[in-house]
Amino acid sequence: MAKRSKAYQEALKLVDRTKLYEPQEAMELVLQTANKKFDETIEVAVRLGVDPRHADQQVRSTVVLPHGTGKTKRVLVFAKGEKAKEAEEAGADIVGAEELIAKIESGFLDFDVAVATPDMMGAVGKLGKILGPRGLMPNPKAGTVTFDIAKAVKEIKAGKIEYRVDKTGIVHAPIGKKSFGAQKLLENFRALMESIIKAKPAAAKGQYLKSIVVSSTMGPGIKINPLKVVEK
Repeated sequence: MAKRSKAYQEALKLVDRTKLYEPQEAMELVLQTANKKFDETIEVAVRLGVDPRHADQQVRSTVVLPHGTGKTKRVLVFAKGEKAKEAEEAGADIVGAEELIAKIESGFLDFDVAVATPDMMGAVGKLGKILGPRGLMPNPKAGTVTFDIAKAVKEIKAGKIEYRVDKTGIVHAPIGKKSFGAQKLLENFRALMESIIKAKPAAAKGQYLKSIVVSSTMGPGIKINPLKVVEK
């Protein structure tokens, strides 16, 4: 068992590990436990009642958080002609076609999200071994393969995130920064949870939301009551 810091131990004293907190209460508490000097990220971990080994029980989607994530993402776009111009006007950081593919093959990876027009995917496909393992490959399910380039870029810049269930059945996603305050974190949390509930696979049986934990970068986990995540 790893030895925890004194600050972590102090933060832990604030949390009742046996309690399932209301979302509002959990957001206020997670800010109290975020006691580092930097602006800690607040993250949610949701354990789902799915078996990710089965293709029909995968959970993968996107959501635009009302208040963003607190981090400005560098967006790269594979596009040509008018679509390349649209991407630049929408605020894309890097835009290009074949020359950009060659640059990535040479080791360039200074971006957070990649978007492509469908006509570019034949060429972009060969970057699968480079971008795939890093979660950077454009994907239609994530809305990052589209002819509506301007919309895709603007949404990502506004705080759109992609989430997917991992092999243990858990979805990890950021909902903002400590500096956001409890109310903005709560609104981002509700938007994320509504999206996860909407993404429930038809093949999933039994209880879908098994457990929900919110925590700061360096703080302890705070359990949230799964029955209280969406406003009635």
